[in-house]
Amino acid sequence: MDTTTFYGDHHVILEEATQTILTICQQIKTEKNCIEHINSRLKSPASVEKKLCKHGHCATPEAAIAHLTDLVGIRLVCRFICDIYTVAELLQSQCHVVTVKDYIANPKPNGYRSYHMILMVPTTHGHTVAVEVQLRTISQDAWACLEHQLKYKKEIHAERLVREELKRCADDLASTDLCMQTLREFIDMDSHIVWDG
Repeated sequence: MDTTTFYGDHHVILEEATQTILTICQQIKTEKNCIEHINSRLKSPASVEKKLCKHGHCATPEAAIAHLTDLVGIRLVCRFICDIYTVAELLQSQCHVVTVKDYIANPKPNGYRSYHMILMVPTTHGHTVAVEVQLRTISQDAWACLEHQLKYKKEIHAERLVREELKRCADDLASTDLCMQTLREFIDMDSHIVWDG
């Protein structure tokens, strides 16, 4: 079943909320030049059903809207760690923030790093829609995509070794992000120095 059929009348409201937040993100991207790319999605009916059943709810569009905060998902991929916090601050100034989870400052045990926000986005239909925004650097996004793909392999021999290597890769990429951030700050500082010659 596709999202239009599953969400029914609610689909228009969810699409409007998606377009509203995408417009805000595109404006930030244009004005601040700190977002590499933007992705959006509506949660698939299969994912909705799985999540609702896990929490003891019926798999209906009404239950999904009442109980889930990630039906609309936006991913913003930024170049540098500081860009993530800049974008988050700009989003906070334009939308009501429900929750923030900073997995960059506090990574998950498996090495996952990202900055998550739940925003409430108003629509012209008089509804407010919860939107999950994930902000990542390019390397954090690459790691998360690869880790997601590997996680769904049917059988992994030496699973512990794979988990340890994934964590090591995440830590290496985090170190690279910090180095790139430091280089950027150095170059920015250097460009403001007036040399007397």
